[in-house]
Amino acid sequence: MARPGAALISFRLGGSDGVSVEAAKWAGALAALGFEVRTVAGSGPVDALLPGLGIDAPEAPADDEIADALAGADLVVVENLCSLPLNVAAAAGVARVLRGRRAVLHHHDLPWQRPRFAGSPPPPDDPHWLHVTINELSRRQLADRGIGASVVMNTFDTNAPAGDRETTRRKLGISANQRLLLQPTRAIARKNVAGGLALAAGIGASYWLLGPAEDGYGPELERILAAAATPVIHGHGPDDAGAEVRDAYAGCDAVSLPSLWEGFGNPAIESAVHHRPLGIGPYPVAAELRAFGFRWFGSDDPGALSAWLDAPDPGLLAHNHEVARRHFSLAELPDRLARLFAGARWTSW
Repeated sequence: MARPGAALISFRLGGSDGVSVEAAKWAGALAALGFEVRTVAGSGPVDALLPGLGIDAPEAPADDEIADALAGADLVVVENLCSLPLNVAAAAGVARVLRGRRAVLHHHDLPWQRPRFAGSPPPPDDPHWLHVTINELSRRQLADRGIGASVVMNTFDTNAPAGDRETTRRKLGISANQRLLLQPTRAIARKNVAGGLALAAGIGASYWLLGPAEDGYGPELERILAAAATPVIHGHGPDDAGAEVRDAYAGCDAVSLPSLWEGFGNPAIESAVHHRPLGIGPYPVAAELRAFGFRWFGSDDPGALSAWLDAPDPGLLAHNHEVARRHFSLAELPDRLARLFAGARWTSW
């Protein structure tokens, strides 16, 4: 018997952004459930490249191009493309092609959660579709607009191997007794780089911003970093050889996630997986995650984090890792998706 087909479609896939990272996890979970998985996007290392799906594409792909790319898919997972109005014409085309077909609209963000999209309409809907959010806040907000949704929070490899601390720090020029604060995010306004720098200065640490500037934030980032009161590293290190995420966590002493808004905030859980203390900002979804039992420091309270670093308590790190393992394990994702499909009575493909 032929395996059922599943297609994941988005603006871009295969990169280091949060949507791409989580889409890859869903692809793995769908494969574990027996699907033949293919990817479709406007950019990235995908199976079917449709440039018109890209965020900045001047022209959307024709409906028949989208249909051809999704041909043979018994299930289509739309990763944020119909959630944020970043390419309205492409999203409308995807919605038209998927009318009457089994599809999951996987919402990582919603338009009213971004100030510049505040007046945008809700995502499209169809009786044959499932809507899935990555947090309870978004589920409630969709319900307020007449769209039912389920929550499947992001998941993580809670048994990930440790990275190479010594090599990472040597490449970065960080000595054994020098504190290093990692902010493993891109540089855009809502990531609050200034807050991360303030936390680093407050705990006497060098500041390592891992990701690039995006959305035209480069000039502002240059201004902020130039005025920093603590040493700054931006990117993967002076040799530009790149570093695995696990090496970045291994190389740092603490993690900063001072964001003003996150649809989820993967570093919150990754810091627990990699046994690092976290200074986290008060973005709304952080409260949902903290409610699972995590013990975190406030990104605006350097004194508390600094005191912990002076006298580390391994019990805090072990506790956070256990919370992550219990509630956010990637190994559980196939079962969660199977339950989602069963609830929709999608038991045959």
